Amino acid sequence: MSRRLSLLLVSILSILLIAPAFGFSEGPPWLQNDRIVPEEGCTCHGAGGSPSTDITISISGVPRTYTTGTTYNMTIDLVHASNSNGGFMLWDYGGGTFAETSGIIFVENSNGAISHDSVGNGWVVSWTAPAEDTGDIHFSLAGNAADNSGSADEGDHWNTLSFTISAPGTATDDSDPSLRTISVGDYEALFGQKSAEEIEAERQAELAANYFEQGNLYFWTTLSILIIAAVIQGEFYERRFSGGPPHLDMNLAIPQGIIRGILSVGLLILLGWSVDVNLPWGYILVITMCALWSIFGVYRTVVQARAPKLAKDLV
Repeated sequence: MSRRLSLLLVSILSILLIAPAFGFSEGPPWLQNDRIVPEEGCTCHGAGGSPSTDITISISGVPRTYTTGTTYNMTIDLVHASNSNGGFMLWDYGGGTFAETSGIIFVENSNGAISHDSVGNGWVVSWTAPAEDTGDIHFSLAGNAADNSGSADEGDHWNTLSFTISAPGTATDDSDPSLRTISVGDYEALFGQKSAEEIEAERQAELAANYFEQGNLYFWTTLSILIIAAVIQGEFYERRFSGGPPHLDMNLAIPQGIIRGILSVGLLILLGWSVDVNLPWGYILVITMCALWSIFGVYRTVVQARAPKLAKDLV
């Protein structure tokens, strides 16, 4: 095989691989694997080619019923946590007439479906109802929030939405059809929106919780350091100026040592359990300090039992 032919084959293969990335930016094809895109979705995108509830597709300005020959403007929006732009395809099954407006084109061989002509969001589509009553008109909408990687991959998220505009006189229309919005997505995306006041209240609550947590951290840490320092200082002065701890008779030392030993083992078991179940750090710190205090008590009992018995001068 000649070098020129090899380069030609590589170039053709590269064009075939990148064609979807460039072609889909000007609108998806009408058919995808012999399936209509507005009904089946953009199966070449997303994880496993499946729809995703991570994207919310909304179309606003949809009337409940149509008036023959009337033009309606409807706005299509895609909402995703990270992907802000993408594309769409909308079809009314030939029931009415769409118009090519800014950013919108007709899809070839689709019987009047429309799509985006470049990656974007917030498209305003113009739809004119039929000149006579033809019954209910059904719509299918597919939307894809792309990750701007330049290719159809798992970072893209798409979903589909179907809705109907009823025939004239079959329902009471809204006084302002522009306020009606039809959406698809998960519950949090659709109904979890919070007002500015709620967001600010949550922020203030989070700040207060952080101050409280940091205050507890500094308080308990400082208290622990002071207690440990006091114990070390007491031991130092006792040995330096008093000759060591006072003697404790064995009749008292044995039961005291047993009680303090049992308490120490119990607190150590409790400490291990608290770490295992991930208790808040404040609880763990308190249990640790109590365990150390009980162990120190055992140490003091042993030291006092071994201390020499000193007779005190009596006057």
